[in-house]
Formats: sequence, C-alpha cells, structure tokens
Amino acid sequence: MAQKGVQLDQETFSCSICLDLLKDPVTTPCGHSYCMNCIKRFWDEQDEKKIHSCPQCRQTFTPRPVLVKSTMLADLVEELKKTGLQAAPADHCYAGPEDVACDVCTGRKLKALKSCLVCLASYCEKHLQRHDEVAPLKKHKLVEPSKKLQENICSRHDEVMKMFCRTDQQSICYLCSVDEHKGHDTVSAAAERTERQRELEVSRQNIQQRIQDREKDVKVLQQEVEAINGSADKAVEDSEKIFTELIRLMEKRRSDVKQQVRSQQETEVSRVKELQEKLEQEITELKRKDAELKQLSHTEDHNQFLHNYPSLSSLSESTDSSSIKKRPLRYFEDVTAAVSEVRDKLQDILSKKWTNVSLTVTEVDVLLPHLQPEPKTRAGFLKYSREITLDPNTAYTKLLLSEGNRKATGMREAQCYSSHPDRFTRCCQVLSKESLTGRCYWEVEWRGRGVYVAVAYKNIKREGGAIECEFGQNDKSWTLRCDKNGYNILYNEVQTPVSGPWSPTVGVYLDHRAGILSFYSVSETMTILHRVQTTFTQPLYAGLRILDFGDTAEFCELR
Repeated sequence: MAQKGVQLDQETFSCSICLDLLKDPVTTPCGHSYCMNCIKRFWDEQDEKKIHSCPQCRQTFTPRPVLVKSTMLADLVEELKKTGLQAAPADHCYAGPEDVACDVCTGRKLKALKSCLVCLASYCEKHLQRHDEVAPLKKHKLVEPSKKLQENICSRHDEVMKMFCRTDQQSICYLCSVDEHKGHDTVSAAAERTERQRELEVSRQNIQQRIQDREKDVKVLQQEVEAINGSADKAVEDSEKIFTELIRLMEKRRSDVKQQVRSQQETEVSRVKELQEKLEQEITELKRKDAELKQLSHTEDHNQFLHNYPSLSSLSESTDSSSIKKRPLRYFEDVTAAVSEVRDKLQDILSKKWTNVSLTVTEVDVLLPHLQPEPKTRAGFLKYSREITLDPNTAYTKLLLSEGNRKATGMREAQCYSSHPDRFTRCCQVLSKESLTGRCYWEVEWRGRGVYVAVAYKNIKREGGAIECEFGQNDKSWTLRCDKNGYNILYNEVQTPVSGPWSPTVGVYLDHRAGILSFYSVSETMTILHRVQTTFTQPLYAGLRILDFGDTAEFCELR
C-alpha cells in the first residue's frame, strides 16, 4: 500500500507535458500544475493566436497569465525525489520522424496514442487519461493518431468542419453553411460519411466479386495452359508415331521395290546367261563342223571324199534368236517411272493437305473465346479459309461428285458407288472428308432450285426417316436452306426464316471452341444471315443437300 501511495504521489507531482517530475512548478488559473519551462514553451507556440489554453482541460486565458513558482510544490517534489522512484520513459516511447507526436508534451515528445477530432490534438498515453476521466471529454471522438488534424479546420473561419456541401462536394464548417454555401445542399459530415460508407461497401462488394471472377479466370487460364501443354505433347507424340509409321511404310515399299527389282534382275540375267551359254555351245559345234567340212572339201581323192561324206554328223537344231534381235534394250525403266508417279502423287497430296494440317495447328485457341472477336471483313475471314472436299463414301447414290470432289450435282440416275456404311441412303446429301475444329471459313456457290448448306456431327444417322438423317431435322446438324425465295435456318426440326440479300454464294464461319456458327450472304460485301451460339461436343463436318435434279453446289477455291 505504501508503494502504491508513493506511485500516486509521483503521478500527482508529474508535469503532464514532459511526464517527468515537476521542475520549478507553477500552477495555472484553472488549477493544473506544470514545469515553468514546459508551460512557457507551450504558450509561446500559441502567442500568434493570442489565446492561451490549459494543455489538459483546454480552458483558455486572456491575457496570458503571469506564472509564479509554487514553493510548496517544489518542496514536495524534492521530497519525492529522495524516494528514488523517478523514472523516464523508454526510448521506444518517444516519437520519431514518422510518428505522430503528442501535442501536449514539451521537449522530447512521446508518441501519440490517439488523436481527438474535437480537440484537434494528439495525445500520448499519459495526456490521454483526461479523456477517460473528465465527463465532457469522454464524449470526444478519438481516432488513430493522425498528422492531418489541421485539415479539419476551416481556413476561413478557423472552425472545425463538421458539415459537407453536396453542391460543391467539399467539407465546410457551420459558418460556411450560412455564408458562401447558403442555399446549397448541405448535410452533416457524419450523414455524408454514412452515405458514402454505403457506396464504399457496394464498391468493395463489386471489387471482391471481380477479384473472385478474376481468380476463377486465372484458374481457368491455368487449366487451359495445362490442357494446351498436355494436348500439344500428345499431338507431337501421336504425330511422331504417325510419321514414323509413314516412314516405315516408305522404307518397306523402298525395300520391296529394291528386292523385287533385284530378284527380277537375277531371274532375267540367269535366263539371258542360259541362252548365251546355249548360243556359245552352238557356235563351238558349228565351228567344229565347219572345220570337218573344210577338211573334207580339200580331199583330192574322189573315192575317199565319197566314202567319208556319209559319215559326217548332221547339224543340231538351231536356237531361235529372232526375239533377241527385236527386243529393245529397256528393262526396268518403267519401274522408275512408276515410282516417280507415286512420288508425284504423294507430293501433290502433301502439298494440298499440308495446308490444312498447318492451319489446324495455327488455329489452336490459346486464349479464352471471348478474347478473340469474329472477323469483320471478308479478308479477315479468308485468314481462316479451309479447303474442303466431299467424301464419296457418304454421297447419296443420285449425287454426282466432280471438280476434285468439291462439287455435287443432283442426277436422275444412280451413280456407280460401292456399298458403304457411311452412305446416306434416303437423303440427297453428302458430308465432307475433313473434320472441322478450331476456327475455319468456307464458301459454297450454288445453282438451281435450292441447296442446304450444313454442318453435322459424324454420328448423324445415314439411313432411316427424315428426322434421323436430314440436315436440320435433328440435334446433330445445323443447316441454312437457300432458294430463290430467301433463307431459312433449320435445327432439330425447327425452321426459322432469316432475312438478307440474296446471293448465289454463302459464306460459313465456324469457331468450334467458342460455339459460334455464322452464315453470310457473300457478294461485294458480306451480310450476316444468322449466327448460332451453342456448345459443340464433337468435331463437325461440312455438308450439302441438293433439292432437285440438275441443281449444283460447290465448295469454292479460296485464294
């Protein structure tokens, strides 16, 4: 208890400005005591305003009071010092350059614990105690220490700005509201803060929602990166296997040709040498016979000649050599020609099809679909042009394919097509050989009564009723019907008329990943006829359906 009393005495006889024991103590008219030098410095700073106040209770004095040292307080302080309980604040309690300093402290100032929006001053823990003890001060608004308290003072009236002018969008004091802001839409600063706080919360909610959306987008993009890498790795791996198989096939064919040529070479050389040996034996025999005949022809004794003549052996049958004289010296040159023809055809196929392979690679959609807008000009669409050919194995028997399988013509008589499970058996239509993914564009030129320009999944039915097979009559195909009367879109048995300028050329744009299928009327300009927005679950194939005999539809060659 004694220690607690000493501590109380120490607090009682401490200067609330320097927080140290009083030195040359003086008492202000309001009854508070300070070090003489502390209160003088404090009031020196207020001389310009000519209003001097108590640092603790804020009571003002005019004129500046004359202070006289309190001898009694000085004696009591000296007695307290003898107890040895005087303590100085720790260094970390003092305010640094970046800290808010206590406005009451003199000399080396302590860090402010709170700022008062009513007093417009900042206080350390010691000087803040009055706000906890004095009833009127308890109502003051305390905030975190701030260096901008003076910004709350009206520069014109030197009053606290507690109001807000919505007309001029600025903080004002009460005098301003009845002076230059008279008649304006003014409210209390607190009311404006409440309104703005609501707006702020709405903004925060929007920001937080956007953060969540962006985080989802980032996650989607990360998944896309992983999918791209996985798909690319698999494509490279599969392509390597396919090209390896092609190389092996070419190597096998090269080996087969070489083996066949060498085998045939050996057979033919053996036959020739066999014939050559026979001819050489015949020559030897003929030379021997010629020598005998020569010797007999030189016999002078007639009787001897006649006696030996019958004993001469007859000549053997001569080898037929007529074919040898007529045979040209050309044997395996045709093999070279045949191999050259294969090479030329392969080069032609690679030249035509490689464009599609290369374009398929460059059309991979790395970014999200909404980040890649649809082209606006025909030149823009042509960047995605695809060479499309028709698959004879899918063609209805009364369709004639020509122009390198790019053109279909309706015929009265059935064509000579072999039986195939992919063939349409009830509908006069045909699908493309090429599957369509990514972004691609093609054009169809048609003549006659009308044509259906379509896209379809490969698993569309090939036989059965109209609903199962016909383009636009099921959920596996989308089609634009073109005739002299205009255009209609058909999907899943629903037919919708669409308007647009008539043209014999229809452009089709597909962004498979974005689920966009657009049909255009193409002339000197491009006019959108209809745009489908959906989700494609499989690769698509281009399709044509002919309405009448003699009608034609052709995939244009786009350069």
